[in-house]
Amino acid sequence: IHLAETGETIALDYRETAPAGASRDMYLDRNGNVDNRLTRMHHLSAGVPGTVAGLTKALADYGSMTLAEVIEPAIRLAEEGFIISLALSEALQRRSGTLMQNAASARKFFKPGGEFYQAGDLFIQPDLARTLKLIARDGAAAFYTGQIADLIVRDMERNGGLINHQDLANYRVAEREVVRGSYRGYEIVSMPPSSSGGILVIQMLNMLEHFPLVNWGPQSAEGLHVMAETMRRAFADRSEHMGDKDFYDVPVDWLLSKSYAAERAATISRERATPSSQVRPGTAPYQESPDTTHFSVMDAAGNAVVNTYTLNLSYGSALTVEGAGFLLNNEMDDFVSKPGVPNFFGMLGSDANAIEPGKRPLSSMTPTIIFREGKPYLLLGSPGGSRIITAVLQVIVNVLDHRMGLADAVSAPRIHHQWMPDRLQFEPGLSPDTILMLEAKGHTIARSGAMGSIQAILYEDGFFFGVSDPRRANAGAVGLCVAGIAHSC
Repeated sequence: IHLAETGETIALDYRETAPAGASRDMYLDRNGNVDNRLTRMHHLSAGVPGTVAGLTKALADYGSMTLAEVIEPAIRLAEEGFIISLALSEALQRRSGTLMQNAASARKFFKPGGEFYQAGDLFIQPDLARTLKLIARDGAAAFYTGQIADLIVRDMERNGGLINHQDLANYRVAEREVVRGSYRGYEIVSMPPSSSGGILVIQMLNMLEHFPLVNWGPQSAEGLHVMAETMRRAFADRSEHMGDKDFYDVPVDWLLSKSYAAERAATISRERATPSSQVRPGTAPYQESPDTTHFSVMDAAGNAVVNTYTLNLSYGSALTVEGAGFLLNNEMDDFVSKPGVPNFFGMLGSDANAIEPGKRPLSSMTPTIIFREGKPYLLLGSPGGSRIITAVLQVIVNVLDHRMGLADAVSAPRIHHQWMPDRLQFEPGLSPDTILMLEAKGHTIARSGAMGSIQAILYEDGFFFGVSDPRRANAGAVGLCVAGIAHSC
């Protein structure tokens, strides 16, 4: 949140927390192996929810509307319904196998008898409407200590979950200092841990400053190779050095330092890819889904908000709280259940991200504001699991280095490398010659589907340029004209 009047930029961390009853080895079976059903599709997979607390705190501390005004449109959509789109109908059908295993989810997302909703059908959510009305009337207290809390705890008790009344009552939003960096004269401000995204984006930009990306041009094999090598090194550091700052002393200053980036950049060969087995996390000096939601908002006064939040996987754990009408997250999968064992997104981690009661799991969320001459210039973020970080990086480079228009910068094909597994993924649209040249440099190449869904705003020369990533249909950009403020129209 950037406040134009004071020039202050604030980070609100409302990431889920592990329940008090959580333990380091809670997902290991009798043979010491991780049971992925428990980490992803069980009531044990849910962390203590933070979204209601985070959004109501942001509104109370920095907003200009009442909670009832803000929630009223959502209540109307839940109570009166909305028309099912083709994309939503197809998504529900794809996930029907997991959603139908939970009685409350089956009743919510499918017609009686398990019949699918089709495009054009009206979708009404009476339980969710009641939940939203309680929050509109009583605020976050309704969720954390009131009737909604009772429904959550009852659902947990019936199904072997851990979240209890004390966990909900104890939940707190953390207000944190943003992470800051610079890149070719621009100031980069992003999300601190428990998100890894801000640090990694700044760290990669610091390395990229050592290479002439402008000379190579966008989508060139040389530029993509170097970018992939910076990704490889940054994600290696993520595996070792990042976790919840309230539980682990993340070496932020060292990871963001220009000197450390210079050391890492010096290990990058412009001719050959470095096998990930030869890239280790750096040693700190002693004193270290793809169905997320992101929105970017900016007004004529220069106030700006970039917000990313998630249930983790598509439809979270696929478990709906009985009588409350909302899904449970499965964020506990973002902890390290066992060292050396990747989570759903293939991410590795260390003790820094081990399970502890009250701890927030590490995320890839990367809401970012780029300032030019002290004013917000580019706002962006994305859903997409680990690919959030690299999607944000590439749009920044496309705009700041290659001077691409925002729509072209967002639409351009993307690559992704996260150190382990050792493969360079690419979207359709990349030149076949470029792919062959990357293979010749030693990259293991893997074709991928769409990477992320950037939602961005650029403010330049008195005009707002809003772009919603064409990779997903369920997003958009909108501008509102305000009476008496001509340049906002």
